[in-house]
Amino acid sequence: MRYVSTRGNAPVLDFEGATLAGLAADGGLYVPEAWPTLSREQIADLAGLSYAETAVRVMLPFVGDSLSEDELRDLCERAYGTRFAHAAVTPLVQLDHRHWLLELFHGPTLAFKDVALQLLGLLFERFLTGRSEHVTVIGATSGDTGSAAIDALAGRTGVDIFMLHPHGRVSDVQRRQMTTVLAPNVHNIAIDGSFDDAQALVKAMFNAPDFAGRFHLSAVNSINWARLMAQVVYYFYTAVRLGAPERPVAFSVPTGNFGDVFAGYVAQRMGLPVAKLVVATNVNDILHRALSAGDYSTGTVTATDTPSMDIQVSSNFERLLHDLGGRDGAALALQMQGFETSRAMQLSGAHRDGAAALFTSARIDAGGMMGAMRWACERTGELIDPHTAIGLAAARELDIAPEVPVVTLATAHPAKFPDAVERATGHRPALPARVGDLFEREERCDRLPATFEAVTGYIAERAVARA
Repeated sequence: MRYVSTRGNAPVLDFEGATLAGLAADGGLYVPEAWPTLSREQIADLAGLSYAETAVRVMLPFVGDSLSEDELRDLCERAYGTRFAHAAVTPLVQLDHRHWLLELFHGPTLAFKDVALQLLGLLFERFLTGRSEHVTVIGATSGDTGSAAIDALAGRTGVDIFMLHPHGRVSDVQRRQMTTVLAPNVHNIAIDGSFDDAQALVKAMFNAPDFAGRFHLSAVNSINWARLMAQVVYYFYTAVRLGAPERPVAFSVPTGNFGDVFAGYVAQRMGLPVAKLVVATNVNDILHRALSAGDYSTGTVTATDTPSMDIQVSSNFERLLHDLGGRDGAALALQMQGFETSRAMQLSGAHRDGAAALFTSARIDAGGMMGAMRWACERTGELIDPHTAIGLAAARELDIAPEVPVVTLATAHPAKFPDAVERATGHRPALPARVGDLFEREERCDRLPATFEAVTGYIAERAVARA
């Protein structure tokens, strides 16, 4: 298995190389050179398997010669063992005759990012063992990626992690899950700006030869292919339990950076019968506008009760455009350069037609979000977080064939957003006992202006340079 850049002008890498690189040298994102497929028989054979064994079978085609099957199995069994509070890792909960929740928040930081990042932390450790080089991981977070990445990498040898988050724009629980990890290799940076500013700074650092050349940079955001690969697994795990491959399944995904829903696209390309992928956005609706009207242009970020979705530039959308555009890296590079200059792009007919075959979208405002939280609480007894509520509202709003089960991805534990949940339902969710002392822990964080000079200067003082 070889990995190529979406922009067509970076070295072709194996899985290990793509994992350690994160972002491609030409500013693009790594994708497999071709999509592997699983036969109907292979998908049917996933029935009854544990989550870890399902992960091995789904991910094995992607790792190539970088890991043996036994090595991959060992990593999966370690990643999906005791760090998850539910034996199923990602259990399904039935809401009514056709709607389901896929609970992705049973990991150590109570969010779906744990499912991928617990494995990614082990992959970094495995690939760095025996090497003399030191890796500097740089990431941007709108809330959940930061805490999950920090938990996965804290204390690991050969790695430092610098995580940028927008000051005052993440929940108290999200912030504390990052800033109370006091391992010496963890560095939290609160920037005076938005998530888009943080994400732009990360990309700029990777693309600055004078800075990137001094350090071995890598990424834990969903720009890192290994993270998306790990998220593909739960689409297979879920669909098989609802009747796949004999029965198609639809998924509604609360969407910000397009990584989680793109993992569903990969599952479909691999042969999973996905009836529809619902891209559920809040009022920061660039993806809804792109999919419904072809208008991929940025606006002003509006702060909402769903901070992980307060995004205007969705990095992983580039991977979809690459695939739907015939994998023409040179053409996409020009298109993305134009977008980065003008902050606007009109999707081609091929892009729109290709997306329409699988994707649909909905823009859910604050009223729709609160209504979904109330419905889930009053009708099913389930408390759901605001992001999940965006997905559930979209799932219930859109016209999907009645015989198709619709699974909403429950991306975070409701206790990560207690104020919003209490406003909508009258019930204040409690933190699980395993993180119940979160508000008693010491915090450590540095606040910086959202400038390239300030952030790179901070990192350069603390990171380990290349030998």
